[in-house]
Amino acid sequence: MTATGMSLPVFAAVLAAAFMHAGWNAVAKLRLEPILTMALISAAAGLFALPASLWFGWPASASWPWLAGSILLHLGYYIALAEAYRHADMGQVYPIARGSAPLLTACASLVLLHEAVAPLAALGITILCAGVALMALAKGGGRHLSRKALGFALLTGALISGYTLVDGLGARAAGDPHAYASALFVVDAIPLPLFVLWTRGRDALQAVRGLAFHGLGGGALALGSYWIAIWAMTVAPIPLVAATRETSVLFAMLISVVVLKEPLLASRTAAVIVIVAGVVTMRLA
Repeated sequence: MTATGMSLPVFAAVLAAAFMHAGWNAVAKLRLEPILTMALISAAAGLFALPASLWFGWPASASWPWLAGSILLHLGYYIALAEAYRHADMGQVYPIARGSAPLLTACASLVLLHEAVAPLAALGITILCAGVALMALAKGGGRHLSRKALGFALLTGALISGYTLVDGLGARAAGDPHAYASALFVVDAIPLPLFVLWTRGRDALQAVRGLAFHGLGGGALALGSYWIAIWAMTVAPIPLVAATRETSVLFAMLISVVVLKEPLLASRTAAVIVIVAGVVTMRLA
């Protein structure tokens, strides 16, 4: 791992992960209540990860506390994101949730990991903050972004920052990022489906019938996206990986307009451009 930067191959891999992340979030907005789709996606991702977990084995015991913390943070993340999607469009929620995360990650890295923020990175953070604020003020299809939707989106960003730091440190402690990632996805496949069954009962099973293809596709995208990120955080600084992943807001905007047929508004487009500009500035730092 370099102390100051990220190599081009790692940067390209994280960009691919960003595209995949936007893709599975789009799946979460299709044909079904978001919390049910996310439960289906997490279960599918765990199913895909099971053979890899058997191959790589269980991660070192030093990573187990980080793994447990990540599971709890991911459960909160799924619930918060689903609630945000219930109250607003993907094009509104996604940039706020993803755009606020690197700000919090950079601050937490400075305090907890003692990684100083360069002046150019501080400028990137400021630009990104402006983009998040602009997105929060934008309207979507005549819908105002309610305080509840904004609150859940910002909570999602805080949880993203939390599990990013936890998984970055956990993967480093594990000795093998692939063992850590596969174990994370296998265990993470359990809590959310159980939560959905507990709160919705058999109605949840009826609702997801016939959506296996969507679940498997979303699960594959979710698995590939975060597996790459976990690996990248063992070979590059965590704040840089976290910031580069947030280029997914651009892919999400394109998906929300082209696939989900959400309106392309000038204010939303400007906000995404500003957010991406902030992320790029942080990357250059």
